[in-house]
This record gives sequence, C-alpha cells and structure tokens, in this order.
Amino acid sequence: MVFLIADCQTTLMDATVSHDKRAGMKIAYLASRVTLPGSDIRRGDAFEHDYMMNALVPAFAAQGMTLIDISWDDAEADWASFDAAIIGTTWDYWDRLDEFLATIERIGQRTRLFNPSELVLWNIRKTYLRHLEMNGAKLIPTLWLDTVTREDVENAFDMLGSDDLVFKRQVGAGAKDQHRLKRGAPIPDMPHAMMAQPFIKMIQDEGEISFIFIDGEFSHALVKRAASGDYRIQSSYGGTEQAVTPSPADLASAQAVILMLDTAPLYGRVDMLRGEAGDLLLMELELIEPYLYPHEGPGLGAKMASAIVRRLRSGS
Repeated sequence: MVFLIADCQTTLMDATVSHDKRAGMKIAYLASRVTLPGSDIRRGDAFEHDYMMNALVPAFAAQGMTLIDISWDDAEADWASFDAAIIGTTWDYWDRLDEFLATIERIGQRTRLFNPSELVLWNIRKTYLRHLEMNGAKLIPTLWLDTVTREDVENAFDMLGSDDLVFKRQVGAGAKDQHRLKRGAPIPDMPHAMMAQPFIKMIQDEGEISFIFIDGEFSHALVKRAASGDYRIQSSYGGTEQAVTPSPADLASAQAVILMLDTAPLYGRVDMLRGEAGDLLLMELELIEPYLYPHEGPGLGAKMASAIVRRLRSGS
C-alpha cells in the first residue's frame, strides 16, 4: 500500500512555468517570527535559518531567482506575487496547528508550495509512522497515547518492556515538551497527545543519522550527537553534527523510506538510529520544515535551486 498524496497545485495556472523564463522569479522561504533575523523573540538555534539562507540565496540567484524569507503568518504577504513558496523554518507551528494548516492551505492555493499542503497534513502528526511501518519501515517500538494519564505512563513501561522511556509529542519538533522517564520517576504533566518509546542508548553512542534527499535523490548524510550527559541531539541542547559517507546498506534503508511515497518530495530528511541488530530504525521522515544541514552538504543550495527550476518548468 502506498500513499496517495495528490499534488492539486498542478492546476494553478499562474504557478506553472512552461518555458525557460526564470529571470525575475520570486520565491518565498517560509520562516517564522522566532527565526527571522531581527526578531525580538528569536530562538537560540535560529542561526540555522541563517545557514540555510546563506546556502540558498546565492544558488537561487545563479538560476535567476530571488529567494525572500518571510514569516508564514505575515498578514500583509501577497502570496500570489511569488512564483513558489518553500516551507523553511516555520518553527512555531506546533502550538498553532490549526492556524498553520489553514495558512499553508491558503498559500498553496495562491502559488506553488513545496512541500504541498497535502503532504504537510499527512506528515504533521507522527502517527504517519504507523503507515510507513505497514509498508515495511522498521521502527522503534512505539506506544501511541492520545491522552496521557499517570496510569498510562506506568503501564507504558510494562507494555514496552523497558525501565527507561522517552515520551514525545505527536505534533512537535526540536524535542519540545519531550521527557525521558525512568520507572518510578515523578511524572510531569503531558497535556498533548504523545508517543512513548524505549530509550535506545545508541543515540548517545553512535548518534542519530540523517539522510537528506532533494527531489528524491540523495544529497548528503550526517551524524548528530548529543552533548555529554544528554541524549537530545538538537543544537539547542548542545548537539553537534558531522558529515558522513553512509554505507550502501544504510543508504538503501533511507532511500527505501523515500520510495514509500507516491511522489518524491522536493526535500526530505530521513532520521534513523541503529538498532541492536545493526540495522537502521526509522525515527522520523521530516517533510515539513526540516533543517537540511547545508554545512554538511555544501552542494545543497545548487541542488535545491535546480530542483525548483525543474518543477516549475514541468508543473510537477
């Protein structure tokens, strides 16, 4: 069973480029008030937004396109004036979910949106992992909790066969509201729908491996490692990254996940963790607003620019 993710945007007459006239094309890079330069509420890891813009802006300019970063919730934005929009550092959507989804739908009706709103809707709740598992993806054992009570948490240790669990929001990113709990520890309030998984020490040993794909093609890979004494690999918690050349077997595991989609997304990041048997387990398939690690993949900007041009030419 594959996923039928229709790209209704191909019907947008104003968004399809049928010739090679690229000069003057304007592309929106959807950011947020917590990532845009100069914001008084800017996140500590918003330098990643700067890294992405530094990589993309000159590469897009080389293809005759102007890339402009703009907050996704900018009420003054004229989305129809852009030839396309790329969802970038929209790193506040998880606490404004309905507003975000409605806005993304509206943007997609006015210009070409990458990745499209249908894919965003499918990928935004981590229950999409269950669909991938049904199609053969190997996951960390997971318990899905739409509401979380003390009894649910206590039972999760037995159900997952572990005394050390990680609880993550079903809609969220960046380890926000994430909890690592050991059996018998105090239970924090968890007002959101959550997923529970056994803690796997490999996250502190080898680290999490990320594979970046552009237009369905492998771009680069890296390993993300947590700071000493932590397990969270995000830069906000002191995590670091290092470019790696994946083995053919590891790359095939990541590529298999991308191939489970009917249509290759413009961009995607496959996050994986090595299991006890040595094979890779899928942690996330990030298709909405993943950081794409341009420092570890210096060719990212050119690949993204070329992919946008191909898609706008073909209307795909």
